[in-house]
Parts: sequence; C-alpha cells; structure tokens
Amino acid sequence: MSGLAPTGSGPVGVAVIGAGNISKQYLDNLTTFPDVKVLVVADLYEEAAKARAAEYGIPEWGGVDAALSHPDVEIVVNLTIPAAHVEVATAAVKAGKHVWTEKPFSLDRESGIDLIKTADAAGIRLGCAPDTFLGAGLQTARRIIERGDIGIPLTAMTTFQTPGPESWHPSPEFLFQRGAGPLFDMGPYYLTTLIQTFGSIRKVAAVGSKAKDVRVIGAGPKAGQEFTVEVPTHVSAMAQFESGASSHSVFSFESPRQRMGFVEITGTEATLSLPDPNNFDGDVKLWRAGEEDWTSIPATGPANGRGMGVLDMARSLRAGVPHRATGNLAYHVLDSMVSITESMESGTFVDVASTAPVSPALPEDWSPESATL
Repeated sequence: MSGLAPTGSGPVGVAVIGAGNISKQYLDNLTTFPDVKVLVVADLYEEAAKARAAEYGIPEWGGVDAALSHPDVEIVVNLTIPAAHVEVATAAVKAGKHVWTEKPFSLDRESGIDLIKTADAAGIRLGCAPDTFLGAGLQTARRIIERGDIGIPLTAMTTFQTPGPESWHPSPEFLFQRGAGPLFDMGPYYLTTLIQTFGSIRKVAAVGSKAKDVRVIGAGPKAGQEFTVEVPTHVSAMAQFESGASSHSVFSFESPRQRMGFVEITGTEATLSLPDPNNFDGDVKLWRAGEEDWTSIPATGPANGRGMGVLDMARSLRAGVPHRATGNLAYHVLDSMVSITESMESGTFVDVASTAPVSPALPEDWSPESATL
C-alpha cells in the first residue's frame, strides 16, 4: 500500500467533491469528527456546492478545482456519480491528494487497475466505500466468528430484494444504467461483508434477468417520466472463496416484497445472522444446534455512519499504518461484480483474478468523537 510513512500532524484537511444527496450523510459525520477538518465542498454545479457548504458552515466552495488546488486538503472525498469516479479520483491523485471514493470503485477492470497503478506510483492512498463493515454491527459479528462461536465458517446466504428505487428516488435513472443496477449498487455491501468473513473470492457463477425495458419515475418533479433500463434488475450469484467456503446471493429490483439486509453465515457449530450490511449498527443473532430460538447479541463499538472509513484513513495517514477500507479491497469487489456479469452473459463459472487481504479488525473502543491527532 502506498503512502505508509507517517504524514503531518493535527487534523487532516478534507474536501468533498459532489454535493448530491449522499453528501449530507458524509458531512453530518465528517463535520463532527475532531480528527478531520472539512475545508471545501465542490461540485460541477457550483451553486449546489455553495448551498451545501453554507448548510454545514464550511468555509470554501466551488468547482472541482477548488478542492484539487487547495493547499491544506489532504484527502478528497469523491461523491460523484459512478461514471465519474475514476476520472475525479485520478485528477485528485495527480494533484497529490489521497482519495476516498463512493462505491463502486470503477465501472471496469481496466480503469480500476490504471487508477491503482497511478496512485501507487505517486505514493497516494486510495480508499473506497462501503465502510459499513467498520460499524459496530458487522465488527461485533466478526469478533464472534473469530472467537470460534460458530466453529469453522462454511457457507453464507444473502438477500436484497425491493420493487426498485424508481418509486421513491426523484432521479433514479442512473441506478438502472451501466455501473448500477442491484448488483453494482447494493452488491458492494454484501460482497465486502462476505470477503471480510471468508477471504478473497476465487470464482463465481450467476444468472440474471430484466423484467422491464422501461420504468416510470414515481416521485418528485419528474414523476411520470419513463426511462430505459440498461442492466439486469435481478441477479442470483454463487461465489467460492479462497477458504473453500461458498455463498449464494440475490440482488433484485423486481420483488414486490422487500427483503433487505439478510446475511446468514453458517459454520460447523452454529449459524450467525448479521445485521444489514448497508448499516453501521444492528444486533447479531446466534443459533446453535439443539436450541429452539436465536440468541440476540447486542452490537458494541462505534456506529457513527458514513465517513468512518475516511476517518480511519486520516488517522492511518498520520500514523503511517494501513487503513482498512482500501482501494485494493474495493477493486476486488469490483472485479468480482464484473466476473458475475460475465458469468451471466456466458453461462459459465468465471475465475476472479484479484485478491484482497481481510482488513484488520477495528478496536472495540475506537472512538470517532475523540481527538487523537
């Protein structure tokens, strides 16, 4: 990993590029963490950046260059649309900034590898969502598994099913375009959780379908407008991991019944029900052979929400140690999703060439609210 020498002192300067809906979730947290300081909000539409900066009392705003040229910005938080992720991240790397990107890391292997090579050559860190696996819910599940409470982890089942986001999202078109759909939009949460449990994915097989070629926006100023669906809206995927474990996952925008956040890990001694991997909190449930019901285990540790991965990156930057939600992990998730897509198209198993080590566990007493730098 690049950039492991300790760097600087004091709070880490941050710029946010992309003033859309998700920027609120990040800024709600980043503006309260004492170890980071948000200096700039930038957006292609400068008025959006101005409004968001004013909302959070951030001193500067403007176009993308306002973030990339700021001398005190060390980490750029890239919250642009998926199609712009690599372009903006590459520009930030070339400007000497470390980069945290919303998922997906890239839309294809080639651009993702190029970004990693460019960052490595420049000694720049890359980080990427999801950072939900750092939250109390999934970290508590990890401690239970590593303690041996379920025996040897063998298999997993995950399910994400909804009718589709066009019923509530005011501008859902991008969620049905290349780089999105239920696999690329929600897959990173579930696949990251599985990779953190079982290790790298070695091969995948999948089938997919698209129930409608056209959908209708159901809410907001564009309600009633039609748009074209470009990607499969139901995906059923199997994965085999380097440990020999296997999983089956459903990602769907085609189910009238909503089933979200279902993750079960089965081991030789027990089954563990994990909280929603799209969230940072949630209790864990354990079922042991011979017992009549689940045992609920309260989650412990921080669960502040989006931005925890940025904070971990900032503290790791100062300490000169690896951060946890790395670009390499995100690329492996991307590589796995591209492989799933290729399997849907070919009807065969597809090998996944990349690997990613399991990230170090987050200390249970890790506190985002504490000033440590």
